[in-house]
Amino acid sequence: RFLVKGGLAGAAVYVAYDQGLLGSGIEGAEALKKAQETLPPAIQEWTDYLGWEVRAAQLPSTPKIDFSLSASWNKGVHTVMSALSVAPTRACEYTVEGWKYVKDLVK
Repeated sequence: RFLVKGGLAGAAVYVAYDQGLLGSGIEGAEALKKAQETLPPAIQEWTDYLGWEVRAAQLPSTPKIDFSLSASWNKGVHTVMSALSVAPTRACEYTVEGWKYVKDLVK
């Protein structure tokens, strides 16, 4: 079982890497666009193959995603760096508050 699960996980990582999902933000955006173009015809093909009747009204439309991976990545990097830059100051403040609290408890 472990080997099967490990093989499936490895295959999933390989496919994600092969499709460009683990690359830069631009490659990820291109992979997302490609998936949005490919998915509806693939669903229709499978429903035809299985003999299911799916009307166009039953299938939800592909959501329009206005999402910039590079902008989100940059915002995350800025947030982390901002937190790291104030971390020493905050650590000193929390240490002082902790000592005050301990002193108050000892009194």
